[in-house]
Amino acid sequence: QVQLAESGGGLVQVGGSLRLSCAASGRTFSGSTMGWFRQAPGKEREFVASINWSGLMTLYGDSVKGRFTISIDNTKDTVTLQMNSLKPEDTAVYYCAVTMVAGTDLQLGVNYWGQGTQVTVSS
Repeated sequence: QVQLAESGGGLVQVGGSLRLSCAASGRTFSGSTMGWFRQAPGKEREFVASINWSGLMTLYGDSVKGRFTISIDNTKDTVTLQMNSLKPEDTAVYYCAVTMVAGTDLQLGVNYWGQGTQVTVSS
C-alpha cells in the first residue's frame, strides 16, 4: 500500500535543468528521512541527496554538490530534487527512497523505494 510516486524525469540537453518529485502515500511518514539514489547501467547505485523531516539537514553526494538542491514539503509528504547544470554523467534512473527510523542514515537503511524515473542528459 505504501507508494513513492516519482515524476519529472525526462530528456534534457547538457546544462539544462530538471525537477524531480516524489510523493509518498499509504502511511504516515512523519519523522522520516527522504532522498534520492541513482543508478546507471553497469554502475553501482549511487547516493544523490537526502533531507530530514524538518528540512534542516541535507546531505549530497560529492558529484552533485553545488548543482542539485533537495527540499521537502512535510505537509504533503513530498520531496523534490532540483537538478541544474546537468551533465551526461547524470544520466541514470533516479530512485526515491525513505527511511522511517529516526536518526538513521538513508544510505544505511532504506525502508521504501520508488519505481524509478529515467533522467537522460544528451551531449
